[in-house]
Amino acid sequence: MTIECDELWSFVGKKQNKQWVWLATDSGSGEIVGLNIGNRDKKGAEGLWNSLPPVYRQCAVAYTDFWESYAQVFPSKRHKAVRKSSGKTNHIERLNNTMRQRVSRLVRKTLSFSKKMENHIGAIWLFVHYYNASLLV
Repeated sequence: MTIECDELWSFVGKKQNKQWVWLATDSGSGEIVGLNIGNRDKKGAEGLWNSLPPVYRQCAVAYTDFWESYAQVFPSKRHKAVRKSSGKTNHIERLNNTMRQRVSRLVRKTLSFSKKMENHIGAIWLFVHYYNASLLV
């Protein structure tokens, strides 16, 4: 059992109020199994780790980039930091692009942005539920 983890940048209200969307997907099914929205630090990585279902925390190997927060939070036997060229994080990188296309609030230069954190989280969760439901068809 393997998962791919990555983070993407967004903002709420103004670009100085950065919010990072931390994602984890099951490599086999493509399902989004973990999500956290917060800072790009150890606390953000902890939020992602805690959002994973127990079976993934106990059994899965997580492939990530070399961002140091992953190594600080994920147990070493459950974590493998890899380069993009390895191909182990291709699906999560593609998902980041899909999210930017489908959730207008995540586009870097946009007129569509969240003024409130609750709306930002709601828009992302709406996409996650729709995306996961579409995989089951």
